[in-house]
Amino acid sequence: MGLKLNIAICSVIFVVAAVLLSSWVSSVEGSVSYDSKAISVDGQRKILISGSIHYPRSTPEMWPDLIQKAKEGGVDVIQTYVFWNGHEPEPGKYYFEERYDLVRFIKLIEEAGLYVHLRIGPYACAEWNFGGFPVWLKYVPGISFRTDNEPFKAAMQKFTTMIVDMMKAEKLFETQGGPIILSQIENEYGPMEYELGAPARAYSEWAAKMAVDLGTGVPWIMCKQDDAPDPIINTCNGYYCDYFSPNKAYKPKMWTEAWTGWFTEFGGPVPYRPVEDMAYSVAKFIQSGGSYINYYMYHGGTNFGRTAGGPFIATSYDYHVPLDEYGSYTNFL
Repeated sequence: MGLKLNIAICSVIFVVAAVLLSSWVSSVEGSVSYDSKAISVDGQRKILISGSIHYPRSTPEMWPDLIQKAKEGGVDVIQTYVFWNGHEPEPGKYYFEERYDLVRFIKLIEEAGLYVHLRIGPYACAEWNFGGFPVWLKYVPGISFRTDNEPFKAAMQKFTTMIVDMMKAEKLFETQGGPIILSQIENEYGPMEYELGAPARAYSEWAAKMAVDLGTGVPWIMCKQDDAPDPIINTCNGYYCDYFSPNKAYKPKMWTEAWTGWFTEFGGPVPYRPVEDMAYSVAKFIQSGGSYINYYMYHGGTNFGRTAGGPFIATSYDYHVPLDEYGSYTNFL
């Protein structure tokens, strides 16, 4: 009887251990999904408050403090573009060091217990030089940007795949236990698609399929893209987005860029938006069913070197933000 009892006890212990191990594994390797109400992380719907912090617009020494202050300000998610021209200054020669150490930036966000929304693009706009495209790209024979053009699609797919593979190798997607819960392909393409017509629609269909086929396990979005192909979520950018509705009833209502102000031009006044107006617009958005709000920007930072886009954008990318160019609190809070 004693031997049988010991065997039974060991069997129970083994089963319990297996259950606990299974539970631990499932908690590490999370899941992200969505429905009409919200993004769900590990089966729990969430109202997510996000803030944009662009890693090349600050120094690595600033990152931990910026991330911690954003967390203390109530942020759940840090959102950033991926800056192609900073990472591939020459064809096939990649750079991920110093201010462009994307993996380090994301791991610091993870250490702080926050999520990441990675806007791969790889076209960013972002008031960034050449919209984030490397200059060498325009010398590729036969290329035409952001349309149904084989040379452009090949270059875009190669870079996007490289970034996704890098994130996978570092186990940074939520489905691998990491912090990335959302990705973005293209950026504010809707108005351009309207102008270009059929080739542009074919391109957006291709871009959506290409992104989904990369198998990140997390949802993809297209901002300002009313006809974003399924299962891509179309989202709103602007000062007010309570009026916005996604293009399918089963998609959540998301505000990718809640503009806290605007960029500064050389010689121009510093744009200002009353905090009361910002708060009112966010309250209206949530009241109308919104479940994801990203403050663009939370920390604007600095356009170092020649990274500022256009001839008139200042080196300061302040945007009337909660954390100013130097990482200090502002009267926005």
